Amino acid sequence: MSAAASAAGIGQSVRAMAESAKGASRVLAGLGEARRNAALEAMALAVEGAGAELLAANAEDVRAEGGSLSPATLARLKLDAGKLAEMVEQVRSVARLPDPLGRRLDAIELDEGLNLTKISVPLGVLAVIFEARPDAVTQIAALAIKSGNAVLLKAGKEVERTADVLVRVLREALVEQGLPGDAVSLVVGRERVQELLGMHGLVDLVIPRGARELVEYVQANTRIPVLGHAEGVCHIYVDESADDAVALRVIEDAKVDYPAACNAVETVLVHRAIAAEFLPKLAEHLRALGVKLHGDATVRELLRGVEVEPVGDWHTEYGELALSLGVVNGVEEAMEHIHAHGSAHTESVIAEDKVVAERFLREVDAASVMHNASTRFADGFRYGFGAEVGISTSKLHARGPVGLEGLTTYKYLLRGTGQIAGDYRVSKETGVTARAFTHRVSKGQGEAR
Repeated sequence: MSAAASAAGIGQSVRAMAESAKGASRVLAGLGEARRNAALEAMALAVEGAGAELLAANAEDVRAEGGSLSPATLARLKLDAGKLAEMVEQVRSVARLPDPLGRRLDAIELDEGLNLTKISVPLGVLAVIFEARPDAVTQIAALAIKSGNAVLLKAGKEVERTADVLVRVLREALVEQGLPGDAVSLVVGRERVQELLGMHGLVDLVIPRGARELVEYVQANTRIPVLGHAEGVCHIYVDESADDAVALRVIEDAKVDYPAACNAVETVLVHRAIAAEFLPKLAEHLRALGVKLHGDATVRELLRGVEVEPVGDWHTEYGELALSLGVVNGVEEAMEHIHAHGSAHTESVIAEDKVVAERFLREVDAASVMHNASTRFADGFRYGFGAEVGISTSKLHARGPVGLEGLTTYKYLLRGTGQIAGDYRVSKETGVTARAFTHRVSKGQGEAR
C-alpha cells in the first residue's frame, strides 16, 4: 500500500482505523512534553518541505471542485504560499505552548498518608469532520499531538487531494520520530461518515467544522459527544456613546477582512439616537468596499436613495460581503435582539460609556463577548491558543475557540499506605469512626508527572 493510500485509509474499514488510533492514543498519552514537541517540529518541517506538492494538490482540488463552490467556500479552500507559511507557523506555535498534560488541578489530603490528586489527561481519540479548510488539518493534528490525542480526520470531497498529501507527510514525520503514524489518519468518502459516527466505543469526541447542516447532521446521528457550533451569526451593537471612527474601523474589519469566516459580523445594530447621523456614514463606507446592505424599515427610511434590501431573516449567516442593519432603542433592546437571533458565537459592543459596555459584556450570553474590538478576534491563534480545533457554542466541557485545554479531561490519583474504606465507616454500635478524614486542600498547582 502506498503512503498516500495509507494516509487515506484506503483498504481499511473505519473500525480498523479507529482501533489503530486508539492504540496510538495510548502511546501518545505516555509521552513526555519534549517528545511531543519534537514530533510537532518534525511535522512543521514536513509540511514546509512538501510545499510544492501541497500547492499542486490544492490546485487540482480547486480545478475539480471550485466551479461548484460558493465564493466563501472557495476562499477557504484555496491554498497559497502565505497560507501555507501560516499553517507551518501554527504548528510551531502549538509546540511553544505550555504542556496541557499532567497539570495538577486539585490536591486533597484525605488523611495522613492518603492523598488525592486531580490531573489533566488526554481525551483519547478525536474524530474531526471538516469541509474546505486545508489549514484545519495542520491545526487539528498539531493540537491533537500536543495534547496526547490521536485524531481521525474526515475531509470534505472538495479538499480531499490536499488533505491526503498533508496527512501523508504528517504521518511520515511521526514515524520518523519513532511514533505511531496512526495517531493521524484520513477517512475518505462521504459514505463513511455514518460509520465514523458509529465508533462510540473507540472515538471519544466528534468535532464537526462546517455548515450548519453538517453540524446538525452529526449531532443527530451519533452517541459520541459532539463539540461544535452550527452557525456564526455574530453582531456588533453601536451605542449612542460610540466613537464613529472606532465603529467604522471595527465594523469594516469584522465584515470585510474575511467574510467567509464564522466570526465575521453578520448584523450591526445601531442606537436610535445616532442612527440618522451614523448610518449614512456606515452605508457609504461599506458600499465602497463592495458590501451589500440589508436593513429593517427604519434603516431603509434613513437611507433613502441608497440600495438597501429588506432583511429576509435576522438569523442569516451570509458568509460573504453582505450585512444586516437594524435600529434599536438601546443596549437592552440590542441584547434582546442578539439573544433572539444570535448563535451564541461572538458579539461586540462599540461604546465609550463604560457602564453600557460592562453591562453588555456581563449579560450577553455568547462564547466570546467584546468591547470596542472586532469579532474577528474570536480565534484560537489570536487568543494565544496556538491554533484551534474549532469554536464551541456549547456550555459544557469547552466553549469558544477550543485549543489544548478543550482536548483534555482529568482523572483522580489516590496514593495511600494500605488504608481501607472500612476504617472510615461509622460504627453502628458507637456512632463514631475508627478514623476521621482530614480533607485538607493543597493550595497552588504544579506538575504531577
